[in-house]
Amino acid sequence: MRLKTKLAAAITVLVFLIATVLSWLYMTQLLQQHIEQAYSSTDIIAHQLQFAVREALENGLRDKQFNANDPAALRQAVADSLRDDPGLNSFINSVINYSPTVLDIAIADRNGYGLVTAPDPALQDHRLPQRQDYASLLQKSPLRAIHTVFGPPQVYNLSLGLERDNQPFLTVRVGIRTTFLQNAFRPWLVESLTYIGLAILAALIAAAFLTNLALQPIEQISARLDALSQAGLEPAGELEPPSRDTVIQVSHKIERLGRRMRNVEEVFSALKENLDQILSNLQDGMMLFTRDARAVLVSRSVERFLSVHRDDILGAEVHDIFDRYSVLGRTVRQAFDAGIAIVQEEVVTETGRRVEISLDFIHDDRAGDAATSLGALLTLHDLESVREIENELELSRRMAAIGRLTAGVGHEVKNPINAIVVHLELLRSKLDPAASGLRHLDVIQSEIRRLDRVVQTLVDFSRPVELQLKDQDLRQIVASVQMLATAELETRNIVLDSYLPAHPVIVKIDSDLFKQALLNVVINGAQAMNQGGTLTVRLQEDGRTARLRVQDQGDGIPEDIRPHIFDLYFTTKREGSGIGLSMTYRILQLHNGHIDVESLPGTGTTFIFSIPVTNPPENKLRTFIEPNLSALKGPRE
Repeated sequence: MRLKTKLAAAITVLVFLIATVLSWLYMTQLLQQHIEQAYSSTDIIAHQLQFAVREALENGLRDKQFNANDPAALRQAVADSLRDDPGLNSFINSVINYSPTVLDIAIADRNGYGLVTAPDPALQDHRLPQRQDYASLLQKSPLRAIHTVFGPPQVYNLSLGLERDNQPFLTVRVGIRTTFLQNAFRPWLVESLTYIGLAILAALIAAAFLTNLALQPIEQISARLDALSQAGLEPAGELEPPSRDTVIQVSHKIERLGRRMRNVEEVFSALKENLDQILSNLQDGMMLFTRDARAVLVSRSVERFLSVHRDDILGAEVHDIFDRYSVLGRTVRQAFDAGIAIVQEEVVTETGRRVEISLDFIHDDRAGDAATSLGALLTLHDLESVREIENELELSRRMAAIGRLTAGVGHEVKNPINAIVVHLELLRSKLDPAASGLRHLDVIQSEIRRLDRVVQTLVDFSRPVELQLKDQDLRQIVASVQMLATAELETRNIVLDSYLPAHPVIVKIDSDLFKQALLNVVINGAQAMNQGGTLTVRLQEDGRTARLRVQDQGDGIPEDIRPHIFDLYFTTKREGSGIGLSMTYRILQLHNGHIDVESLPGTGTTFIFSIPVTNPPENKLRTFIEPNLSALKGPRE
């Protein structure tokens, strides 16, 4: 058998198995829905019967003379009232005659003896048989439910009680026979199996056809592989094994290309080892940037020049690495912005340290635009402490893409959700609009929509975010959030106190995202104060970092769950989604900031936002003057 035929057969079998499993799931859900519909209709009958019993007792006992303290006399009077009431008996007979699932109806006293039994009055004044509660059938697994419905006949009871003086008095019992459920479900089963069989047959035919159609481009792939193999790197005299099967030919060609790639990988490994040896002997700080000015290779000695940990530099953009107010940072930033190389330029830092800078842009000579660079190499040479520079440099790893797996799972889950919605609408169209079971379909549809919102939130959470970074006054952001949360806080009897500095606090943020992050924490704090109170927002900055503290007066966060509050979908609130704090944590990370939490049970919780300030020239001047203002005034006074 050819490999192409085997592949087509395997795909066909796989489609058959998938269709069979989905059909089984559909049938079990259909049976469960029918059992729930039967329960709903019988529950309505039981409540109507309970109401009719009350009416019969009120009408029958109104004019009767009996000793209410005598249990026997009371029981006899109740039995006569129920048996002689024409409305009650007429309702019971109509249910027995016309309900497709009800087997019998009984009204029993507190000891389980029958007062009214239909359709068999011989059970009156006798102890009624014990039966399982019909609600237990709803809790059974699909296999047990099928075995119960299609197995030996059984009778379940749906019971409602009546009380007298807060004590059990009467019990209304409606018996449901499983054979009646089977008879009512069989037409649906036959019709569904017919459609499922046709669907499986159509799926098998389509799978076989599409498999052959999908494998046709293999010949084109084979031609492309031949073109890739024309580089002349194959060993001399190597011939392709003769075969008439295109798939086998493509397999051999891929194997040949794989050997070539392994040879290239060996060469790359050797080059990497040579690079590691070279970097280990270098004493200068070295940084390799991509064409978008992001650091992908940083030597350990760079930390001595920038006073920043190497892990914080990797993946960062050149303008985020170098401070524009320092001599070294300003020189490098201007060179990158202008695209001009630096050849051993000496600068003196604010601390008097002499550093030699070399910046080389890497260009592709084969590209049409010679001005386009592939990246840049920055070398920092300490003229005063060359011997103190570390000897080892490490090759950095590129940052892995975050969220692809989550987005893929979300995409795959949405497809079954859409299929469920379509089949739900088909099922709704087949039901009588006046059927009582439609409310269950509405519940199912509502839950499906909620699940779809959860999946969409998961996809949105993992999707890359395009930041619209602008210089913003953080005080205005706090004021805007305060206005948005006013209505929510007033309904909870909460007062919001904000303490903002008199001067602007300028940060480079995406205002919409940061508002969302702050609003999430403010609303969480409000929800934590069930008895009302004061929610305090305090903004501070020290010239480098702005810190925003949001403090509530709630019960606090227990220590055992505090490490998990930022986990996605972790929540302790009954109606919470577990997304708000996770989104807040992610937004702070996107802004090169972080969020901390301080909490003591019984005293409240404080969330602390930390984000770098841009520190414009006027702020820099202010931060230099204000700490020394008192010292300047002291001697004069």
